[in-house]
Parts: sequence; C-alpha cells; structure tokens
Amino acid sequence: MDSKDTLIEFQEDSRTNFKSPVVKSFLAGSLSGTCSTLLFQPLDLVKTRVQASISVNGARPAGMVSIVANVVQQDKIVGLWRGLVPSISRCVPGIGIYFSTIHYLKGKFGHSKSPIESMIIGGSARSVAVVTMLPFTVIKTRIESGEFNYNNMFRGLSAIYKQEGAKGLFSGIAPTLLRDVPFSGLYFMFYTQLKHMSIIESVPDSGLPMLHFSCGVTAGMMASLITQPADVLKTHMQLYPKRYGRLRNAAKFVYQRDGLEGFWRGIIPRTIRRTLMAALAWTVYEEVAKSVGLK
Repeated sequence: MDSKDTLIEFQEDSRTNFKSPVVKSFLAGSLSGTCSTLLFQPLDLVKTRVQASISVNGARPAGMVSIVANVVQQDKIVGLWRGLVPSISRCVPGIGIYFSTIHYLKGKFGHSKSPIESMIIGGSARSVAVVTMLPFTVIKTRIESGEFNYNNMFRGLSAIYKQEGAKGLFSGIAPTLLRDVPFSGLYFMFYTQLKHMSIIESVPDSGLPMLHFSCGVTAGMMASLITQPADVLKTHMQLYPKRYGRLRNAAKFVYQRDGLEGFWRGIIPRTIRRTLMAALAWTVYEEVAKSVGLK
C-alpha cells in the first residue's frame, strides 16, 4: 500500500469516526456545555462564595447580594466570570463525555423506558465524567472562592500537585460523586419520564425546544433540591482538604456551625444555575442531535 492509499484510508476512517453516533453525541454535548457554561458561570461563582464564607474565620455566611456587590466593586462586572476557563475546561469535555456515554449505554442496555433504567444510565454516565474531569472541578472551585491566588489554571493545577500530590487534585471526590451521580440519575429519570408523559407528536417542530426546556427545568429543580447537601460538603472539601480530611469531618463542621440549615447554604444560586444549565444543555443537545441525524 503506497502513501496515497494510506492517506485515502485515513480520510475515510476519519469521516467514519466523525459519523459515529458516540462522536456526534460528544460534539453535540460539548456545544451545549459551552453555551450553558458561558451564560451561568456567575451563578456558580456566587454559590461557591456563599458556601465558602462559613469556612473563612468562622464568619457569618455572606448573602448573595453582598457577594455580587463585592465582586463587582473589586473586579467590575467581568469578575463574576472568574473561574470561567477551568469551568469551560471541565464542562465542555465533561458534558461531551456525559452525553456520549449516555448514548452508548442507551444503545447497549436502554431497551425499555423504565425510570430505574434511566436513573442507572444517567448516574453511570455522570460517574465517568466526574472522575475524568475532577482536577478541573477542584481548580475551578478554588479560583471561584477568591481564597487562592493562582495566576492561571495550569499553574494552579501544578501548585496543587506539588503541595498536595495527586490526592489534592482529586480532593472531594466522595461528595462530588454523592452530588453528581444522584443528580444526573434523578435528572435523567425525571427528564425522560416528563418527555414520555408529554404528547410530543402533537407538538410542532418549532415548539419542541420549549418543551425540552420545560422538561429540563422541572427535572433540574427536583434533582438540585435532593442533592444540595452533598454540594455544600464538596465545596468545603475541595477548598480545604487538609482541614477536613474526610467527608464526616466536613459534615460535622457544617452541622456544628449552622445546624441543618448549613447543608442548604447556596441553594438558591445553585438551583437556578443547575436547573437552567441542565435545561439549556439538553435543549441545545436535542436540537443539535436532530440536525446531525442522531437518534
């Protein structure tokens, strides 16, 4: 086989790979992740600082309005997008991995419309994405908190590795999995069941994006409320892994500091962000998937 035949074969393989449903799912998911991350990054920053404020010198937790005002005063409006680079570095490939894994699992095992099956598929897909992208989640949380002076994302990752080792890059993995796996399992279950309950056949093509968005918002609200306590623990453990060490130490601190109320700190910005972000991501994904012929 000469070099020309090799080049032709490579080009054919490339076109075949691009046409792969899993690759299409990854690209559609990555595009949806980019849109949602750019729009809702300020809500993530506010949520992180609301939760982190009780770990700083034992001060009373700051409110959403005061945090926004402080950020704008110090860094102008652009400061609300602090941590955007690690957020995109995590969310864009992470959501792509999530959607492509869902598509793969549905093709292999998703032969029914069972709510339990949807929950397992959604949770499994998120597990893969969480473990793969966790170092970017750690650096994102620290940059958003304003408590760490990392010059950029890669220097921050290098500093964490040098000071804390690989363990630091994967700090908070337990509460992250406890938050994201149930969230995605519940979200995918609620989302698919709401879609099944809707009479999609009677909805015109122009109305499908709004239907998908409505199903996504409803599913996101329910899943966010259920998984909020794990999100609070994740924030504390990723910010100060040496202080808390284990999950129960972080839970003990939160409870002693603010009682059960502490586990719901930051629920408003998180619920708004996760709900709208997930709804937008699924709406964009559904539209892109349809346009590229992905079932």
